[in-house]
Amino acid sequence: MLHHVGIEVAPADVEAAAGFFELIGFARVEPPATLSEFTWLEREGTQIHLMAEEEPTVPSPGHLAVVVGDFDATVSRLREAGFAVEPKREHWGEPRALAIAPGGHRVELMAGPPTTMRQ
Repeated sequence: MLHHVGIEVAPADVEAAAGFFELIGFARVEPPATLSEFTWLEREGTQIHLMAEEEPTVPSPGHLAVVVGDFDATVSRLREAGFAVEPKREHWGEPRALAIAPGGHRVELMAGPPTTMRQ
């Protein structure tokens, strides 16, 4: 199980990035006091840690991939919030799309994981 991923985000983009991840099903959680400079979000035991950096590294074509609870509703929520969501080719019979989170990180939205992974 992947516990967390930490991504660098410019300080001015942290709140908007947290809002983006909330739209795809994550909720803010309190980090330990020793890590209070970071913004943490969690969904079903997996966390995203937003780390404020003046000059963040945003890899391309690096990305996060998230299996979302209700694909169509998630895509609709993101579009209603003003995010561009680009449909992507299906590789295993499940819809996929790509959105760019505030700060520039690419986020793949998945309706389901590959069937070979569902064991």
